[in-house]
Amino acid sequence: MFKVVALGSDHAGFRTKSFLASKLSELGLEVADVGVNSEEPADYPDIAAMVCRALLSGSADCGILVCGTGIGMSIAANKFPGIYASVCCDLEMARLARAHNNANVLALRGRGLPPEEAFEIAKVWLSTEFEGERHAIRLNKIESLERSFCKYNTSEDGKGRLVCIDHPLIQHKLSIVRNKETPVKEFRELVSEIAGLMVYEITRYLPLREVSLETPVAPARGYEIAGKKLLLVPILRAGLGMVEGITKIIPNVKVGHIGIYRDPRTLSPVEYYCKLPPDVAERDVFILDPMLATGGSACEAISIVKGRGGQRINLVSLIGAPEGIERVFSQHPDVTIYVAAVDSHLNDHGYIVPGLGDAGDRLFGTK
Repeated sequence: MFKVVALGSDHAGFRTKSFLASKLSELGLEVADVGVNSEEPADYPDIAAMVCRALLSGSADCGILVCGTGIGMSIAANKFPGIYASVCCDLEMARLARAHNNANVLALRGRGLPPEEAFEIAKVWLSTEFEGERHAIRLNKIESLERSFCKYNTSEDGKGRLVCIDHPLIQHKLSIVRNKETPVKEFRELVSEIAGLMVYEITRYLPLREVSLETPVAPARGYEIAGKKLLLVPILRAGLGMVEGITKIIPNVKVGHIGIYRDPRTLSPVEYYCKLPPDVAERDVFILDPMLATGGSACEAISIVKGRGGQRINLVSLIGAPEGIERVFSQHPDVTIYVAAVDSHLNDHGYIVPGLGDAGDRLFGTK
């Protein structure tokens, strides 16, 4: 069932975590150990976050966290939408956490629980299947509560996520972009700036790994992105306006391009250009298009990327219309959509209302 386990601990759980790493590997599981690597004091929320990011990014199937009691780790992990962490102190709790609650993160205590017993608990937890039926009904209610109180929303089938980034700086700049009096130069700069600000949210779930380093004062622990490869794919031409803002923050990111036009007879999107790196299947792909209106071009671009092997695909737009969001989720329920705003509706000409007009024309001064 589970193939890749993200494993982490603070200093109090270091010995147990090290024991688990060895034993889980013997079971044939791939273990992604995010740290810590010593018994030097460490803050458990940092480790919990790295394990949760590994799950949410798709690089791990489940997670195991160890701290002094397991409680702190579980509280921190459960702050992440889509994470269901359970502290398990014995075999029966481990079985029920999976069978009844479908927990995807196991929290263990490092103090007072021998590592051998922790491993037995982990084995039961890892080998138990979710029973579904009446338990699925209850979990659906938990997910409904999560959607009600969190800006990370799931589509109806529970796969895709809509993330509306409501940071004050982004909303301020977006209002200037909407203004029809904003000149081309300022419009272009602001689109780039908003895309750059959105980077912090769209890369939130990239997994980290611990590294050792020397500051001018003393040895220290630091973190680096754990080998993830990123790919930006702007949809020509409007998507080009978002590229520079992101590459300023992530200068080594690769950039592909997709060109799509709408057939005047059928009104269907047609591909006329595509250039992607050969290792697209290994990359986290971010398709860029300022306006998610009807969703036709976005869905076609996603299909093109998937057709070339892309698996972890995200769509990044400044403004989305409900019609476009629904279309993407209906055709590609596994894709996460990031927007700065969701507007009211589309008008008869397919423009987002209130929107900002034609993003391509305003970026390049062609209208």
